[in-house]
Amino acid sequence: MQREEIRNLSGFAWSVAEILRGDFKQSEYGKVILPFVVLRRLDCILETSKAQVLDAAKALPDGVDEATRDMILFGAVGGNVKVYNLSRFTFATLKGQDPGQLHQNLVDYITNFSSNVRDIFLDKFLFTDQIKRLKDGGILWNVFQRMTEIDLHPNRVTNIEMGYLFEELIRRFSEISNETAGEHFTPREVIRLIVDLLIANDDTKLTKRGIIRQVYDPACGTGGMLALTEEALQDFNPSIRVELFGQEINAESFGICKSDMLVTGHDPEQIAFGNTLTQDAHKDKRFHYMLSNPPYGVDWKKYQDPIKEEADTLGFSGRFGAGTPRISDGQLLFLQHMISKMRDDEDGSRIGIVMNGSPLFTGGAGSGESEIRRWMFENDWVEAIVALPTDLFYNTGIQTYIWLLTNRKPANRQGKVQLIDASGERFWKSMRKSLGSKRREIPEEARADIVRIYEGFLNGGNGEGDVAKIFDVDDFGYREIRIERPLRLNFQASHERIARLAKEKAFTRLPDDEQEEIEVVLLGMGDKLFTNRKAFEKALTKALKADGIKTAAPVKKAVLAALSERDEEADICTDKDGNPEPNTDLRDYEFVPLKEDWREYVAREVTPFAPDTWVDESYRDARDHEIGRIGYEINFNRYFYRYAPPRPLEKIDVELKALETEIAELLREIAA
Repeated sequence: MQREEIRNLSGFAWSVAEILRGDFKQSEYGKVILPFVVLRRLDCILETSKAQVLDAAKALPDGVDEATRDMILFGAVGGNVKVYNLSRFTFATLKGQDPGQLHQNLVDYITNFSSNVRDIFLDKFLFTDQIKRLKDGGILWNVFQRMTEIDLHPNRVTNIEMGYLFEELIRRFSEISNETAGEHFTPREVIRLIVDLLIANDDTKLTKRGIIRQVYDPACGTGGMLALTEEALQDFNPSIRVELFGQEINAESFGICKSDMLVTGHDPEQIAFGNTLTQDAHKDKRFHYMLSNPPYGVDWKKYQDPIKEEADTLGFSGRFGAGTPRISDGQLLFLQHMISKMRDDEDGSRIGIVMNGSPLFTGGAGSGESEIRRWMFENDWVEAIVALPTDLFYNTGIQTYIWLLTNRKPANRQGKVQLIDASGERFWKSMRKSLGSKRREIPEEARADIVRIYEGFLNGGNGEGDVAKIFDVDDFGYREIRIERPLRLNFQASHERIARLAKEKAFTRLPDDEQEEIEVVLLGMGDKLFTNRKAFEKALTKALKADGIKTAAPVKKAVLAALSERDEEADICTDKDGNPEPNTDLRDYEFVPLKEDWREYVAREVTPFAPDTWVDESYRDARDHEIGRIGYEINFNRYFYRYAPPRPLEKIDVELKALETEIAELLREIAA
């Protein structure tokens, strides 16, 4: 069956929308059509084995456990199908029943599926609620009759073609549900690009006979990434066995994905429901290929406790030993989770994940994000990062990036990271019709171009300097050092400065009469300006002692604070050991590339311009013996900067005059 026929078939299934119009919102059409297509496919699959399954069920001994019953009945169905139905009905026999009994009979049919399928229809699709709405609207029979006209028997529609059909239906559903489409649907061309990049350099591994590859998506949505990965692997090697695994937190998306596994002949039990970050359903599994498009900028506050507990108690024995990102964005949690599932064998694992710009640079040295990046770079797992065009996704127009990681880098890539800027016009074209925020797409030739650049490990030295560059891992690291300048203060017992004592808590806590006594002494010192703190302290002590006033250390400190001002011409303030005290207002930080000695950097970039500065040696990294803190970030704009000249003033002037004319016209209309 050709792809055009698949589109025609999906169009026929979607024609049910004409019946639904008025009783259901457009965004609800998929809640009826998708489950009905799954139901019809399962009916076609199970139709020929119906009698054998019912006979096998009757022959089951009393008290048989569920696992044994499932094994026997799956065997009665035959093949690799992991579903059965014990209802006496099929779509054909339901059609021959009284239309007034269809709702009751259809519920009987659905509730007699094996538990793995019954759960999808009842708990995830909430399908019995939908068919009740169809019944109450008087359109259940019309919808059911239309669905019986679609032949989805495996002899007519193969598993691969069924995957195409399901994908086409999901795409159409996404087009009319733009406000939520991006939550469970990644554009096909983006998925294909990730898959092509993942397998680009695996020729020798994938051409062997009898090999098995396990693919995993921890935020699998409706399963599009898994399905397209399998398709690409089988196109590469038809004899390959591909096992698909995933987990999804959204009930409806999970139902769609698990249904897709069912109707395409996969093991649906390998698709788990739940929160991947708190309840890892594939805890002890390791995978050859992992790919994902996790949610961007979604906070994880409501389930932070188990994540932080795992990070604190298990460390690197768990999934989050490198650190946790800020509570407002959990993308790097998903990436750490995927890294924890890399295989430690000859083949190793490859990871492809789409994220926004935040994981590239958010967080300074020592932050959770920086420590996670540091962990990945120091372990040399990051192979390449690809900047994608904006306006590719259905629910956001922001720029996104594909990260490619592996724990089996080839020799020529070890210690290196390739950056590819595929955001320019060379790599996208405008769509004839926008779909939500999606206004652009990556054509096939552009996708092949990106893969060619990656596969050839190209950089500025061999013809792709404007879009591809290769860096050493250390090029993304820096040492943050703290630069101090000395504190310089002058002191004066003027009326203005004495008035500041009213803001010093240690002073205001004194009894009123003691406050007055101290103020009188200070006024008696005159308004002489002191540029040396020790000289002023000596004069202050002498004046207080002359009047018999004793002050506690906090009060004296408050007086000094109130009567002082910053003065670059004053002497340096020193501590009891004679060391200069830092001026926190002038404190600064320098970011020294890891490849450079920080002492040489300071001597060249700091000391000539501020000779009295020094480096705070107490400001250190917990895991590094050198002064300063280690950080990692990737600044694409810095590496691929393109100068954009300002618009000519003449053009701006013309636009301003046009706006003035338009405003004047509007004002005249209002006045009229």
